Amino acid sequence: MMQKQILVAGALACTWTGASQALEVTANGGFMSEYVFRGILQKESSAYGGLDLDLNGFYLGTWAADVGEGLEVDLYGGYASEVGDFSYGIGATGYFYTDDFDDTYRELNLSAGWKFLTLDAAFGEYENFDEPKQRYTFLSATVEHLGFYGTLGSFSRDFDGEYVEVGYGNTFEPIGVDYTLSFIHSNKDLLGDAKDNTIVLSIGKSFTLK
Repeated sequence: MMQKQILVAGALACTWTGASQALEVTANGGFMSEYVFRGILQKESSAYGGLDLDLNGFYLGTWAADVGEGLEVDLYGGYASEVGDFSYGIGATGYFYTDDFDDTYRELNLSAGWKFLTLDAAFGEYENFDEPKQRYTFLSATVEHLGFYGTLGSFSRDFDGEYVEVGYGNTFEPIGVDYTLSFIHSNKDLLGDAKDNTIVLSIGKSFTLK
């Protein structure tokens, strides 16, 4: 699974105005020095790209990343909006893979936010190749202020483990390139014997197509 720092992988916000809005189509592309999703390393350096459609808060999109042994391709859709300082969203995501890098994940996604705080929840099922399917719950809390952010994420049910991510993101305005520098610490329950501390530099750019 991927690190959508969106990324990743993924949630659109639309301000409620009470008036009909035109369809918005955007594309994005970029590069990550380390591809980490929810505290789990996917690949050491990865290029990615995506396409999103938004209409009055309803969104539909796809996102793909190089994972070495083929591609990860995500499909997602749902609804997201804001009322004053509060934001909320509901949607679904599918994570699919070419070759044998991993098997399919499917999730129901919920989010709620107030000013600088965002809470996210994912309730998912993992196909697990020829083994019995696994089910998992992922919960995270993120605080943001002036480009700085911190996230605490946790898995439960058939998956287990926690991670902490802190970082800073902004846009280099002269060329409109977004960048994020982050530090991620994942515990042994999540990673086993894999590397537990990771520094990630991500750069990317979004384009409005319509």
